[in-house]
Amino acid sequence: MAFRVFMLSILLLFSLVAISSASESDGADSSTEFVLTLDQSNFSEIVSKHDFIVVEFYAPWCGHCKKLAPEYEKAASVLSSHDPPIALAKVDANDELNRELASNYEVKGFPTLKILRDGGKTVEDYKGPRDAEGIVAYLKKQSGPASVEIRSAEDATNFIGDNRVVIVGIFPEFSGEEFINFTALAEKLRSDYEFGHTLDAKLLPRGELSVTKPTIRLFKPFDELFVDFQDFHVDALGKFVEESSMPTVTVYNKDPSNHPYVIKFFNSPNAKAMLFMNFSDENDPYKTKYHEVAKEYKGKGISFLLGDIDASQGAFQFFGLKEDQVPLIVIQSNDGQKYLKPNLELDHIASWIKEFKDGNVLPFVKSEPIPATNNEPVKIVVADTLQEMVFNSEKNVLLEFYAPWCGHCKNLAPILDEVAVSFENDTDVVIAKLDATANDIPQDTFEVKGIGIKYRRNLHLRRNFDFAGEGKLCHQKKSSDSPTQDFCNFPAAYSPKAVS
Repeated sequence: MAFRVFMLSILLLFSLVAISSASESDGADSSTEFVLTLDQSNFSEIVSKHDFIVVEFYAPWCGHCKKLAPEYEKAASVLSSHDPPIALAKVDANDELNRELASNYEVKGFPTLKILRDGGKTVEDYKGPRDAEGIVAYLKKQSGPASVEIRSAEDATNFIGDNRVVIVGIFPEFSGEEFINFTALAEKLRSDYEFGHTLDAKLLPRGELSVTKPTIRLFKPFDELFVDFQDFHVDALGKFVEESSMPTVTVYNKDPSNHPYVIKFFNSPNAKAMLFMNFSDENDPYKTKYHEVAKEYKGKGISFLLGDIDASQGAFQFFGLKEDQVPLIVIQSNDGQKYLKPNLELDHIASWIKEFKDGNVLPFVKSEPIPATNNEPVKIVVADTLQEMVFNSEKNVLLEFYAPWCGHCKNLAPILDEVAVSFENDTDVVIAKLDATANDIPQDTFEVKGIGIKYRRNLHLRRNFDFAGEGKLCHQKKSSDSPTQDFCNFPAAYSPKAVS
């Protein structure tokens, strides 16, 4: 019996040791960090050793960075076993020692992810998902060839699909100047589009089957569904892809599949025409007519968007519009001027667009109502009183451009009040403020700018019509339907970066 007790004790001891060892082993595994930590001292050395590496620039206080961290670490763990391994790294851009590094990589919001290729010689923005599974799938694709070969009809069907833009090069052989230029284009635009190449046009689901010379065929889920192009000069290729991959009319509604086109619409250098209306009637004659006009002006410096009123509340707030004005057209020109045609009649769509092109439409200025009383020490300026109270006052005016939700602006408010009280008896000095989210600002006079998706709070001292400005950054307003609300660069819901 004593021997059995002894043996049971020994077995129990071994079991406890084994459990303890396993726990220690598990703890060691769980504590392993797969994301590399970089800083100014080791960044260049480590990046130079990788043909492909992803770097996250983050700030410890950033909520979006905190949310990304476990997903990024999980993805790094999976990708460490990829053949070849794909390295993920991070840099604390909030650390003073790394500020210059972040600036060199044009980090303007957190988190910012960059893909560095060829030892850091090539840099591009990461444009993929922010969950572990999505990061893994996106980076596996990005680390592979920029264009995939299509060898069968099944390959073509799986690759092209029905709901995205895909570019396929058709070649008699995979060599020559045309193929080299196509490959260079695919490498340059691989983050934005899917590229494939084939020797046989008969494998493709749409288009001419007998292609006898190098051709690019762009497939798309809108308009004519595909378009061919045979000019293989590098600049011509890029222009073709950018123009052909946009719908004649971009639809702005709650369908996520339209969001990438909305982003491209607002990033376009063209003037932007936006018709806002109720989408309840699918066969609305306004849509048909608007599309006809858009086709007429394609390639003439105007891009067209059709916005559903239910999805466009951010636009209405940004432009200072009202729902009782629909259907309405807003055009925003490259210089920031806005032109408005409210309560639009069907027959006026084409004529009003022509009037705008001919320079016969006056700009629309968004303004809050003029205050009935303005007796507080800090005077309220709106767009409609800017000329009278600032430009023509012949006084020294300190004017704050603020946002009601801005924390820095709220902290400044009592100080500005105190300054205003101290100058109350000086008839030559005016201390004033203007809500920059509710009033249009003449950009040719005041440098009130948004950086990325941040908002810059500016103080301008207007002295004998000269001014000096100084600004500080403040965080974005939270929104129920998007991570941030950006009044500088509409539309916020589709902004690619976010600030906590």
